[in-house]
Amino acid sequence: GVQALRALGLAPTAWHINEGHAAFQVLERLREHVTTGEECAVALEIVAASTVFTTHTPVPAGHDVFSDELMDEYFSALWPEMHLTRDNFLALGREPNEPGFNMTALAIHGSRQHNGVSKIHGTVAADMARDFWPEIPAAENPITHVTNGVHVDTFLARELSQLFSSLHRDWRWNLRNQPYWDFVDAIPNDRFWSVRAAIKAELIQDIRRRLSVQLAEDGLSDIRIERTLRYLNRPESDLLLVGFARRFATYKRANLLFRDRERLAKLLADEDRPIIFVFAGKAHPADEPGKALIRDIWQMSNEPAFHGRVLLLEGYDMALARKLVTGCDVWLNNPEYPLEASGTSGQKAGLNGALNLSVADGWWGEGYQREGRVSNGWSIKPYNRSFNHEYCDSEEAGDLLTLLETEVKPMFFERDPHGLPNRWIQNSKMAIRTILPQFNSARMVCDYITHHYLLAARYGRKLREHDRALAKTLEDFKHRVRAAWPGVGGQLINDTPAQIHGGEVLHLNIEVSLNGLNPNEIAVECLFGHLEAHGDWVTSQRFSSTISAPAIAPNSPPATQIYGFALTVSLAGLQNFR
Repeated sequence: GVQALRALGLAPTAWHINEGHAAFQVLERLREHVTTGEECAVALEIVAASTVFTTHTPVPAGHDVFSDELMDEYFSALWPEMHLTRDNFLALGREPNEPGFNMTALAIHGSRQHNGVSKIHGTVAADMARDFWPEIPAAENPITHVTNGVHVDTFLARELSQLFSSLHRDWRWNLRNQPYWDFVDAIPNDRFWSVRAAIKAELIQDIRRRLSVQLAEDGLSDIRIERTLRYLNRPESDLLLVGFARRFATYKRANLLFRDRERLAKLLADEDRPIIFVFAGKAHPADEPGKALIRDIWQMSNEPAFHGRVLLLEGYDMALARKLVTGCDVWLNNPEYPLEASGTSGQKAGLNGALNLSVADGWWGEGYQREGRVSNGWSIKPYNRSFNHEYCDSEEAGDLLTLLETEVKPMFFERDPHGLPNRWIQNSKMAIRTILPQFNSARMVCDYITHHYLLAARYGRKLREHDRALAKTLEDFKHRVRAAWPGVGGQLINDTPAQIHGGEVLHLNIEVSLNGLNPNEIAVECLFGHLEAHGDWVTSQRFSSTISAPAIAPNSPPATQIYGFALTVSLAGLQNFR
């Protein structure tokens, strides 16, 4: 990829990689610098400074690890070009205390901007990478987050696009302007509902067409096909359509709905208020458990209690996905917390007015909003994964069915004298005005530009300037710190009071052995906080020190420095500091 860009005459100033094969571009760019006479360690500072790494999954199987022997086969000619030994080359892809060449490790070593793809995932990714920065808590390492967003014009239904244009022709120029979208609430309920109904009718027609062909190819008679499709003959407004369409991976728990079949069957037995669940998706060809999930759903759809109420569509592609996210009333998502990095299908459904019914993971941890009795969907609180997984699945499945029984179904079928589900419409409008401006790709790209791309371009440029002088200085500084750090340490040299009142000043003096480093090359912090039950430290206040006079105590070791704190304590109760 790097060579292709060079051949095209393109010279990116910021590079964006993930934990897949794209991370190999770090090696090619290192090779380019080394062949111009640069040391590999200096080249790594330049390359990493201009590289952004986005990790996309907390699932271990999504992080490639190659054996040393496989790396030998394909890269043995490369490390001599980089003036590296085999061990030093393989170290670029080493995860601490783990064998193999890890692509995530290569991406972390070869970048200085790192992020997950939702707020929850950023925290999870930081914890997964804690061994790369073992001296600090995971919450303080440099992995942040940029939440994913979707391309509005691709996934917004044509009818809604036309409705928005008839009201505000400039809506496409206000995709990141949250208050602007309050206009959705002012759309008359009957007009809004008729547009949603038209979109849904188009989806139902498409489902009927697809299933008619699919079931005929399976050898079913016309009578059996019509019996399977009988509920789709109802007026679209009298049918609650719940969609689940995505990649069938085990952690997405497509079959969670069926853990209590008797309870689900009772929910679906209501002939006057019919609910249809539509499933679609594909599993990776090598994912046998994922393919088994699809077989399970298919078998469920043929059971008498679920026949015609649970539909499985084949041939899942982008066209079908777009139909489903625009036309379903409810979008179902059951990931095993915290394994959903972001997810975007719920964003696509939400910006079309569908209500998400989802475990609070991935983007939905940020997306779910409630204003009094109005919300943009329903959030299922995940159970602590320290419990038995079977227990968590069972409880979350129960919570899912409870919401369907007590809130989703009653609200949808609650109608005014004119046949309008006004409470549902309010929630649907809220879904659009909260999800569309917050979870679109324009906002996402602007976040990357502001928080990552501009920094990567700026830092990369600075390290290349003046014959890479700053890069050489930085590498030399890191080399000195790594060599000296085992001998650097500090101790508290003044007594502290047993108690202190709010507003009073606490003085701390820390004597630090510098081991050859300059005083201004070391920063000392004092953290106020507490230890949680499981032993993790939680910081509530952070203070930076000032450099005091050099240590002059008679028995002080050489090359020490005193760092002082004058802390005004504002928190009450028992506090710890470190």
